Amino acid sequence: MSKAPRGVRLVIALAGRRNAGKSSLINALTGQETAIVSDTPGTTTDPVAKHYELLPLGPVTFYDTAGLDDEGELGELRVKATRKILYRCDVAVIVLGEEGLTDYEQKLLATVREMGIPYILVWNKADLRNATGGPVQVNGQTVDCLDVSAADGTNVTRLKELIIDSVPPEYRQERLIVGDLINEGDSVLCVVPIDLAAPKGRLILPQVQVLREILDCDAMGTVVKEREIEAALDGFSRKPALVVTDSQVVMSVAGDVPDDIPLTTFSTLFARYKGDLDCLVQGASAIDDLKDGDSVLIGEACSHHDVADDIGRVKIPRWMTRYTGRDLNFEVYSGHDFPEDLERFSLVVHCGACMLNRTGMLRRIAECSRRNIPITNYGVAISKLQGVLERVLRPFGY
Repeated sequence: MSKAPRGVRLVIALAGRRNAGKSSLINALTGQETAIVSDTPGTTTDPVAKHYELLPLGPVTFYDTAGLDDEGELGELRVKATRKILYRCDVAVIVLGEEGLTDYEQKLLATVREMGIPYILVWNKADLRNATGGPVQVNGQTVDCLDVSAADGTNVTRLKELIIDSVPPEYRQERLIVGDLINEGDSVLCVVPIDLAAPKGRLILPQVQVLREILDCDAMGTVVKEREIEAALDGFSRKPALVVTDSQVVMSVAGDVPDDIPLTTFSTLFARYKGDLDCLVQGASAIDDLKDGDSVLIGEACSHHDVADDIGRVKIPRWMTRYTGRDLNFEVYSGHDFPEDLERFSLVVHCGACMLNRTGMLRRIAECSRRNIPITNYGVAISKLQGVLERVLRPFGY
């Protein structure tokens, strides 16, 4: 469970004011001393993550966050970090303290509703007050509120059930990366160049996940580098059902793979698996409209040091500049940071999001769409820049 990829975990955030008992509640939910508990307000400074197996959902991550009423310059930074966790969570648990519902929770609930995040309102410390439970008025609307006690366990099991019931529908059904494109007994050829950014001794996560799904489908996966494609194809007794390649070599692979064999890229598969392929394909068309001086955001879901041939920081800017013939500005945002001033960008080019869950990626896509900023992803953009996008999209019915 602790080794499950971060990008496929459900994220559940506990938020509320200081001393509302969020840390105690997350300890009660996980049955472990995950977070430090103290009567001193502001004990939790940075978000604390705890991996947990919440059946029947599977691996999830609970986040304990700093209080929304934290004070001072440092407190403002902590509150900002809390809101970043909420931005990428799948379910929010809003925890009321002894004071009940205040302006802090009202504002938080308004934000959560605006973002479309499923939420549960709980009133903690039922063992220390006259617990009444039932609905409360939030911004003119009636919202159910569950009485809980982290100290004696009151309604903790019920809270878990409500979390499970609140999960977005997509988590209740299995999403496929490649399984709907192949059948049992098929052969799939995976082209995996080894570059400077590849982790030593292992493959990158999208490649591993695709290979695992091929095996789960009782199909046969063959892995080669780009120089071995012809020999691999000659070795098959019948044509492979699909060739999946790293986007960085898609143009040369497209030239080596006969046109009657379906071809796509790992990143394009993840554009569909983690995001909205139609939207990302449409976003790629904005490359043709770029002008001198336009700014392009390169979005990376993970943080890493620069390498000489980095795909997002070096290759894509070079290919895009060559394709457009324009003088463009490129800015990189890594990890969970995403700029608030999206309007100054003419295009967002996002990575495959293997380290984000689907909700986080869809929320980024939705935010770009809300502000009329076109967004695409590495694989789709590279295929367009290399002139093979139409072929790469063909396996998906385009």
